[in-house]
Amino acid sequence: MAKTRAGLIAAIDIGTTKVACFVARANGAGGIRVSGVGHHASSGMRAGTIVDMEAAQASILTAVTAAEQLANERLSKVFVNLSGGRLASRTMGFEVSIAGHEVGEADLSRIFGYGRPKVEQPDQELIHCIPTGYSIDGSNGIRDPRGMFGESLAVNMHLVTASSAALRNLATCVARCHLDIEALVVSPYAAGLAVLVEDEVDLGATLVDMGGGATTIAVFYDGNVIYTDSIPTGGVNVTKDIARGLSTPLVHAERMKTLYGSAIAAATDERELIDVPLVGEENHAHANHVPRSVLTGIIRPRIEETFELVRDRLENSGVARHAGRRLVLTGGACQLQGVPELAALMLEKQVRIGRPLRTGGLADATSGPAFATCAGMLRFAVEKFDQSRDYGGRAAEMPIGPISKFSQWLRENF
Repeated sequence: MAKTRAGLIAAIDIGTTKVACFVARANGAGGIRVSGVGHHASSGMRAGTIVDMEAAQASILTAVTAAEQLANERLSKVFVNLSGGRLASRTMGFEVSIAGHEVGEADLSRIFGYGRPKVEQPDQELIHCIPTGYSIDGSNGIRDPRGMFGESLAVNMHLVTASSAALRNLATCVARCHLDIEALVVSPYAAGLAVLVEDEVDLGATLVDMGGGATTIAVFYDGNVIYTDSIPTGGVNVTKDIARGLSTPLVHAERMKTLYGSAIAAATDERELIDVPLVGEENHAHANHVPRSVLTGIIRPRIEETFELVRDRLENSGVARHAGRRLVLTGGACQLQGVPELAALMLEKQVRIGRPLRTGGLADATSGPAFATCAGMLRFAVEKFDQSRDYGGRAAEMPIGPISKFSQWLRENF
């Protein structure tokens, strides 16, 4: 039986448009109850990576402080997401001899250890090392080989890497907030843990997390995540397109996108007029009005481009046949009207909006798709992270030791 974690856990979703922090308690039986939530508009981020250390640090501190006060807890370790930094994903096979003896923890540790030197390049670092299937003496379909006998043990492992520079910037920023990174979790993996049901994970489903600055992808099949990727485009790009196309300030472009925006045209769009304040004009006596169809005509091409990139990445990765007919959308940008319908049309899948499941204590405002990644990191902490130190089981991980050590050094010296 898989071990589950108990006690205090905290997660920080550091995004391009918002920073969210959840503080929760796990009961040891898989239950999670959130006791503190903090979120704040994000600064210093672009396409999921840090571009201004001071601004990003201030945003993180504000969100964390609010969550700590609400939960009446003091945080020292947190789980943190990663949505940018040149995420790369591939599956590799490894094999070791077990010479007829029973498979034990030492054998799993040995075969997992082979993965790290093969993928670590000077500018890349390993984030996840997830076994997607074991085999003993050529017999496939084994999910947990411990206690079994054979001559050779093989495993296919899904390896996720990211830019070392992006990871160091993230670790430095979090350490300046006097926090230690307990583990990094790529955003679509975390979101999938929060919103997917068991049948979707087993039979095959694609999760697309549409954030402010990046759109990330994860494919789940046979109980595991088998592919992850990141596209540096998101809701912010739609807002900027509106601002440029209508010559309006960004704040008004965001407002129009939220109130009137749609990725699908409606019959009444030509007749419905929208007030568009122009850049640099303080006098609104002569308001500029445009049909809603113009706004839709600006939004749709960007959303289409995003889903075209998603489709191309899935086809080029070779995992399309495992991705199934099910597409689950998360992230704040997926809440734009018409996005699920356009996704179904372009990707030819059954589409639904994913919201956090099996997480107690969340208010309506923080239980939507925009908070799926943060809730998923709590689920990762409870179900997956402790197993990583066993180097076994169907969802084992390899912890990110170098980042944790570097973060600890920063906390002690700054």
